Amino acid sequence: MTTDTTSSDPLRVERDGAIVTLVFNRPQALNAINVAMAQALLAALQDIAQDDSVRALVLRGEGRAFMAGGDLVTLQRDPLGGVDALLEPLNQAMLLLAGLNAPVIAQVQGVAAGAGLSLMLQADFVLASEGSKFNLAYINLGACCDVGASWALPRWVGLRRALEISMLGETLDAAQAQHMGLINRVLPADALAPEVRHLALRLANGPTQALGHMRRLMRASLETDLSQQLQAEWQAFRACAQTDDLRAGIDAFFQKQPARFTGR
Repeated sequence: MTTDTTSSDPLRVERDGAIVTLVFNRPQALNAINVAMAQALLAALQDIAQDDSVRALVLRGEGRAFMAGGDLVTLQRDPLGGVDALLEPLNQAMLLLAGLNAPVIAQVQGVAAGAGLSLMLQADFVLASEGSKFNLAYINLGACCDVGASWALPRWVGLRRALEISMLGETLDAAQAQHMGLINRVLPADALAPEVRHLALRLANGPTQALGHMRRLMRASLETDLSQQLQAEWQAFRACAQTDDLRAGIDAFFQKQPARFTGR
């Protein structure tokens, strides 16, 4: 993994200890995702999924925006072929993202629209700067959504609001997005990066395997009945019971001191 902040690659990978940051790096296009970026995102997540030392993942955009959506030049040139070329790697990437143990934080500034908003919705935590704007936007182009938006949006805001956001195509400011449950926190622009790093460090120092089970259990709970969910919790707890972290947590409890988790 590289930490080259001068890279012109469409996706930059930065490493800070157990924290990995994926930087959407097409600032001249407000980080609109093209085929090269989609393929790079998939490749990066394939690496991260195989790397147990990654204990928190941050998604952010370079420059003035998080991500302004899909690259319309690609779609204008060949609508059908462009859709397939973008969504094949993006769909694989979203499945890898959902399966990680490492919690995922989206650091949003400027605009998150279209595929950018869809991708943001896959994160566990969203911290946004004041002045950020959010628009699912697809309907304004005569398209339905992609990148898992129809799966994630009703889970975060409920069906009624999901239909409003997706079918009216209106822009929401940061306060509205927080009120609706799209994002967790709104911060001054100069406080955004420090707060994201603080949260990422907190999560990276947590029991990574247990956090992974927790994020997957919560997502699955809306698709399963109580009996199935109880069984899934049982199996996940059994997996946690075999980790060093659970033993460390119990020992720390009896010693009346904070636990020191290793992610193992």
